[in-house]
Amino acid sequence: MQSELYDLHAEIELKHWWFVGRRQIMRNILNTALPPDRNRFVVDIGCGTGANIAALADDYSVLGIDTSEKAIEYAKQRFPNTHYVCGHAPRDLDGDFAHADAILLMDVLEHIEDPASVLGPLVETLSPGGVVLITVPADMRLWSVHDENFGHYRRYDIQSIREVWQSMPVTEVVTSYFNSRLYPIARLARTVSRMRSKSWGKSGSDLSVPPGPANRMLENIFASESTRLLDAMQGNKAGYRRGVSLISILRKQG
Repeated sequence: MQSELYDLHAEIELKHWWFVGRRQIMRNILNTALPPDRNRFVVDIGCGTGANIAALADDYSVLGIDTSEKAIEYAKQRFPNTHYVCGHAPRDLDGDFAHADAILLMDVLEHIEDPASVLGPLVETLSPGGVVLITVPADMRLWSVHDENFGHYRRYDIQSIREVWQSMPVTEVVTSYFNSRLYPIARLARTVSRMRSKSWGKSGSDLSVPPGPANRMLENIFASESTRLLDAMQGNKAGYRRGVSLISILRKQG
């Protein structure tokens, strides 16, 4: 990811509706799959500028790891009570975090040409019964300058994301599209972006913080999708059939 995009993330990820809503969904999903316990270890792989794993620090023992020195510098400055490491996982994980109870891969796999080669070794280090929470951008019809500037190889659909872990010792708890209610707006915006060959937001991205009331409204619309996703986890309802992103929870067998 380009250096200026880390600057942008650090600037907006605590207030932009997408980041805030996604953290709420992530926390609700993870707390259901792995009830909070300070003796449980959660590692955020590709933690970026740190806000996602910092949001879980009251529920679990946590660590964020990223290959970007700049991202880790931001994370340590902004969340000094959370542990961050610059390096590659699982190679640079040690101690208790080498055998985590949960691994987060939040918008990471789309940056990797061969995602199975990264996910496989991480699953091996996961404790039996531990969980992996994955989010990725969805639907190649939404491909735009934003994806190119973020260094994405692809946007996923349900079949292609399932192919990543098909030979691994994991059981799928749930896979669903999300950011579904705002999908029509996103598709229109991305279509116009392709036509213009130009992104809508800052630093070649589609990210900019809307005015306060609009930002809060969008956050509430997005975060409210937690209810249906939790129902889908428990087998009470189907997940979303389309969305700007995909979310999966996997549980290690054994």
